[in-house]
Order: sequence, then structure tokens, then C-alpha cells
Amino acid sequence: MGRGLVWRLLCGGHRVTVLNRGNLPDPFGDRVERIRADRSSAAFDRALDGRTFDGAVDFAGFSADDARRAVRVLAGRVGHFVFISSGQVYLVREGCTWPAREVDYDGPTMAHPRSPADHDDWAYGIGKRGAEDVLAAAPELPSTRLRIPMVNGELDHKQRVESYVWRLLDGGPLLVPRAGAIARHVYSGAVSGAIVALLEAPPRAGQAFNLAQAEQVTVRELIEQIARRAGARAELVELPATTLEDAGVSVLGASPFSSSWMSLLDPTRAVAELGFEHPPLDRYLDSILANLFAAWPAEPPAGYAQRGRELELVRAAAASRR
Repeated sequence: MGRGLVWRLLCGGHRVTVLNRGNLPDPFGDRVERIRADRSSAAFDRALDGRTFDGAVDFAGFSADDARRAVRVLAGRVGHFVFISSGQVYLVREGCTWPAREVDYDGPTMAHPRSPADHDDWAYGIGKRGAEDVLAAAPELPSTRLRIPMVNGELDHKQRVESYVWRLLDGGPLLVPRAGAIARHVYSGAVSGAIVALLEAPPRAGQAFNLAQAEQVTVRELIEQIARRAGARAELVELPATTLEDAGVSVLGASPFSSSWMSLLDPTRAVAELGFEHPPLDRYLDSILANLFAAWPAEPPAGYAQRGRELELVRAAAASRR
């Protein structure tokens, strides 16, 4: 999302400064000012000393400590601070209702999960909540928190849609645990557009908003839409996630949309109060696929290395039904 946001801001006539660790190349040339620093270290403080900005967007805040540093360094220097949070702030809340609304945030959170496989996702949600809570209690840094679910878009570094297309190309069945789960995702371009609108006309500070697409399709329906729009026929085989795990097959490697940590958000408030607009699912899938086919990657997604074991599980499941 960051790259798309920078282009939108530049096209809108804004002057843009990008702060990151500078580990990856970007296409902006001399159109942007670059600051290299790790935002979780004192280098962040030094890099921004004396600087002021009309607005700032934080894509890389993952903990209460990250937010405290942002408040300490940027208070009085930034007109409006936009924090990119996650739908996982609801997933770690005990007894949260679905689809989750902004008012569902408050309440007790889950204890540390017993399964090591769930630790990272749980810690991510807890960390984002910590950052949100710090910002909500810091009026000296006017802020808006945006909560987003699983993101789809062009140049997705997690290669989610691409993972399914590689499997469609080899002609074998797709192994899809949790195929009936609701996949109410969000398009990266819609998020970038919402951020630009927030920066240009900030709402009352201190609020949080959910951003998500309107459609509530299942994982199965979403994959079938991808296949149909790519001109393919998808044969999906659903097996329990535990079956894959017991066979040493990564669930997310086989089906990136089959995460048990996939939030379901209600974007009604953002639509009503921010004028949030989201393109239809079929239109944004067309854009993602067109981009993918125009610049097909030389190497498959990392999870494709286990494709042979996926097909073995499919064949074993078919044999057991005979």
C-alpha cells in the first residue's frame, strides 16, 4: 500500500518524505525525500529532530512502544497522524461479535494461545491494540486509526492471489481448508485512496474506522471468482487444516486465504462518516490479474514448493472415499 499511496500523493501535488530502513529499492527517483532510520530506535528521533509535516502515515507501528516513540517525537510537529491498524485487534478480543464494528473494540483480550502456531498472529493483534491505545490517549498527536482486514492488491509481497493462479496453471486441484469462511477483504487501492482523503480533510482526531469491501464472499467463492476471471476452471478440495498440518503441509502455503486469523469487519461507519468508497470485488480482481499477467514473476511463491505434497494429500483423500 505504501508505494501506491506515495504515487497518489505525488500526483495530487503533495511533497512527500519517505522514512524507512532503505533495504528495498523503490521507483520514485528524486520525486521524494528519503530518510533512512529504524523507527523503533533512537535513529528515528534523530532523523526527525526539528522536522514538521502536515500529515504522517504510519504503516510500521506494531507495538505500544512504537506508538509512544511516535507521540514523543512527532507531537506538535504533525498536523494529523494516520495509523494503519488491523482487524486482528478484534480477533484477539474475547467474545467479539462479527462482523466487527468499531464499538466492539473495547473488552477483555485473549490470553496467550496454547498453540505455538497461533503465537505470531495473537502477538500482532495485541501489539496493534497497544499502539492504538497509546494514540487514543495522546491528544497532543491528532490521529486517526484505520483498521483493515486481509489486503489484496497489485504487487502484494505475500503473493496471495498469485499463489492460487500458479496452482490453476498446473491444472491440479486446489487444496483449500476452511473454504466456507467469510473472506471480506480490502483492496489496497481503496485503502490508499482513503488515506489521501484523510490527509487532505482530516476528521475529528482520536477516532478509529474499519475499512473493508462490501462483498461477504466465502473463501471458496473468492477463489472461484479468481479462476473465472483468469479463464480457468477451479477444482477445489477441502480438507481440515489439521490434516494438512499433520502431513507437514503449510495451510497458508496451500491456500493463503484459509487463515484462521482472518478478520471480518463492518465498514458502515467509514462509508457514512468518511465517504469511504470501495470498488466492486470483480473490478479489483480484474486489475490484480491484469497486473500479474503483464509482469509474470520468474519464480513461484514460496509456498508453491510444497505443491507435490498437496497433490499427494488430494490423491490420498480421493482414494479413501472409494
